[in-house]
Amino acid sequence: MPPKKAAKEEKIPLGRPGNNLKSGIVGLANVGKSTLFQAVTRCPLGNPANYPYATIDPEEARVIVPDERYDWLCEHYKPASRVPAHLTVYDIAGLTRGASTGAGLGNAFLSHIRAVDAIFQVVRCFDDAEIIHVEGDVDPVRDLDIISDELRVKDIEFVEKSLEALVKQTRRGGQSLEMKKLKEEQTTVEKVLACLKDDKMDVRKKEWTSKEVEVINQLLLLTAKPVIYVVNLSEKDYIRQKNKYLPKVFKWVQDNAPGDMIIPLSVAYEERLSKMEPAEAEEEEKKMGAKSALGKLVVNMRKELGLGSYFTCGADEVRQWTIRNGTKAPQAAGIIHGDFEKTFIQAIVFKYSDLKEIGNEADVKARGKIQTKGKEYVVEDGDILHFKAGAAKG
Repeated sequence: MPPKKAAKEEKIPLGRPGNNLKSGIVGLANVGKSTLFQAVTRCPLGNPANYPYATIDPEEARVIVPDERYDWLCEHYKPASRVPAHLTVYDIAGLTRGASTGAGLGNAFLSHIRAVDAIFQVVRCFDDAEIIHVEGDVDPVRDLDIISDELRVKDIEFVEKSLEALVKQTRRGGQSLEMKKLKEEQTTVEKVLACLKDDKMDVRKKEWTSKEVEVINQLLLLTAKPVIYVVNLSEKDYIRQKNKYLPKVFKWVQDNAPGDMIIPLSVAYEERLSKMEPAEAEEEEKKMGAKSALGKLVVNMRKELGLGSYFTCGADEVRQWTIRNGTKAPQAAGIIHGDFEKTFIQAIVFKYSDLKEIGNEADVKARGKIQTKGKEYVVEDGDILHFKAGAAKG
């Protein structure tokens, strides 16, 4: 008999499970975080001011995810109601050197970062004598080192406390299943501590098994969260696509956080565009020869979080639903209503790409492109779905 194929282990991603994931805008004081927040959310929630700690409580807003597929579906169905996908963004107070030991608003700042699932890290790469730099001068590499060190030091503190609590429990000894589980947890936590302390490495940059990830996810570590580096340039530098600090930032990320995304933009330019009507902003982009980078921020952060979309479409409503990649049909139905997951019968599925190419639902069906799927179907990004569910038990 041929040997049995080993079951492929499903990789568990670092981070909280779920679809309503949040991103935080993080950086040193006075690097342009709150102004970026206002531009990205097109709302006056943040508090841009020329002094550290202007933002004390994290401000929250939901940002519409730009998606050409959703726009096309709205044009096609012309529904009475249109509901796009959102990304929740927080503006978090500025960090200072020593935050991990409570300097400035350090502890509040770090607890707010623990509450988000991913980080937009803003790095200042523009000179402006009128905007104070908390460290006295502009040096993005030093700033990146400060934030990296502060987050790692705080994580070491979290992990040491967790390890202390586990050691107290495992000291009791014994052969029970619970004790075995605790000892395995302890081994993982010791590995995490070595990664942070000895290797001076962010947790997200190390390979972990699914079992280890389960333990790590309970720790809510700052260095386990995906990061996009947002490089804030002057408007002039952004338009001419040249900046003296940019190569140094690329080098730092390459050496310290290989694989992390870098998005250069100009917060001043984005703020100016955000105050214009859409048509006027488009005209300004053409005139300047430089597009807004805000859509890129939102779309790429969703990718970093492992999020995708499916659509429900009809004359009443076109709606884009956010799901974690790898979600099965019943769980996808549960996002619409919890009862749909429990009473799921089947999903009627067709692809956005087929609808766009063929032109209408009737012809998509005639060509055999509409399928019926059961509980094991993994929803794909861009699926158009209709769910059939039983009556909920009262």
